[in-house]
Amino acid sequence: MKTIKKMALSALVGLGFFSASASAEVILHAFNWKYSDVAARAQEIANLGYKKVLVSPAYKSSGGEWWSRYQPQDYRVIDNPLGDTQAFKAMVNALSAKGVAVYADIIFNHMANETWKREDLNYPGTEVLNSYAANSSYYNSQILYGDLEDNFFGANDFHPEGCISNYNDPGNVQYWRLCGGEDDRGLPDLDPNNWVVAQQKAYLNALKALGVKGFRIDAAKHMTNYHLNAVFTPEIKSGMHVFGEIITTGGAGNGDYDNFLGPYLYDTDHAAYDFPLFATLRGALNFGGSMSALVDPGAYGQALDGGRAITFAITHDIPLNEGFRYQLMDGTNEHLAHAFVLGRDGGTPLIYSDNNESGDNRWVNFYKRGDIQGMLRFHNGVQGTGMQILSHNECHILFSRGSKGVVGINKCSGGQDAWADAGSAGLWWNTNYRDTLDGSSVERISSNWHKFYLPPRSARMWLRD
Repeated sequence: MKTIKKMALSALVGLGFFSASASAEVILHAFNWKYSDVAARAQEIANLGYKKVLVSPAYKSSGGEWWSRYQPQDYRVIDNPLGDTQAFKAMVNALSAKGVAVYADIIFNHMANETWKREDLNYPGTEVLNSYAANSSYYNSQILYGDLEDNFFGANDFHPEGCISNYNDPGNVQYWRLCGGEDDRGLPDLDPNNWVVAQQKAYLNALKALGVKGFRIDAAKHMTNYHLNAVFTPEIKSGMHVFGEIITTGGAGNGDYDNFLGPYLYDTDHAAYDFPLFATLRGALNFGGSMSALVDPGAYGQALDGGRAITFAITHDIPLNEGFRYQLMDGTNEHLAHAFVLGRDGGTPLIYSDNNESGDNRWVNFYKRGDIQGMLRFHNGVQGTGMQILSHNECHILFSRGSKGVVGINKCSGGQDAWADAGSAGLWWNTNYRDTLDGSSVERISSNWHKFYLPPRSARMWLRD
């Protein structure tokens, strides 16, 4: 589901409620994976160095398309093509046994669009309730909370029908329906009344009781901050990593940022997808851009504070929604962007891996691609160390991570010599720094000034032996 975010002002950087070091552990977005498949790969996921897995929405939904998972029918039971409550529990337990946490994708803005088959706004509706009754033994074993004898939402729990017509108007965006086309009546938009809030809190508490450790808020742009704060209370957020997805095309000064992401981060203490940094990265890597833009983008409002940022080079919305595909990078630029995201200090990196829902065949098993494995090894090896820019120009950026590692990225078609003051950076002399991406490139520093060579259109991530 599409969502959009905005960023807080620099004065708000201290509002994060989770530690920066803990949040920096890499999240695998196992997009549209069956829960049983995630469980079966628990050991592999842990061995690769992932500490968290974001899984697709867990509740009652139907339909085989990926987007059907973003159309909830009932919170009270997990039952969809990816698995049921028992499969979800088994997945959480399998990952937890390997030291990996599960994050849940939360959809609270709307319910499923079923106007094609019924006019009422009762959820889950007569058809689903009859299915519950006909298979009561099974469904009663899948209950998260409550009982399944009656509907849990009705007409009074929704805003009036009508599609969003002005995406620059927060009121229009947050009180009207997301619609898919001219004849589409849209996703019924929930009103945050006391009953709705109570049901949503009960669902979150049920997931917490199963061992879930984080919540991704889908369609956060389309929810009021009042609604978000009413549901995500201090008690529910305790011990949890909470972040929303608000897509922007830039940082401070961008309309999406100023209308949505800024207020979101000002009014809540949640984290957010760092779309401002993503826009900065795309611009720097594109023809005519400069890698110097990556030296300190946060100082200009073009990146979120690291303690509240979910950083990425690709999200599921970009390849899967036609309106966002223009943001796709070519394969090499995406590789360089991942090296920056996983090499830098700041933010929680997210790695997207799907089942070819887009048809591009680029992100199938992406989570274990060779270069991603090397980037994970570097990232985990330098955790907790600071970052110092050593060299930069239009073509390249070179930075150290304490004394443990050095990252060099060259976007240009010619090789680059990057000279660095190794002494002031605290790099160790007469010690091998080995590139985790190819395993063969080794730098051994023997003087105060050291030349790092960066091949054309490539990244190097040297980790101290």
